[in-house]
Amino acid sequence: MSEALFKALADATRRAILDELTDRNDQTLFEICTRLAMKHGLGSSRQAISQHLAVLEEAGLVTTRREGRYKYHHLDTTPLRSIVERWPTE
Repeated sequence: MSEALFKALADATRRAILDELTDRNDQTLFEICTRLAMKHGLGSSRQAISQHLAVLEEAGLVTTRREGRYKYHHLDTTPLRSIVERWPTE
């Protein structure tokens, strides 16, 4: 299990980003920033959100794809399985 995964999940802003990608996947940085400001009252700069996304990507929770000049962010919950497997609920 990766330390990067726990580091990524430890921050409230990163958890809010994951929530937003759960609600609507494949968002650009601009879309994520707008939704965080409107729904969560987070006024972080685009650079700060971009850094949070980099941490999430390093942990494997977010993947990206480029389409022209846009970069789309996609939620990947695969790394969370390691938590469930380590501490099963049954």
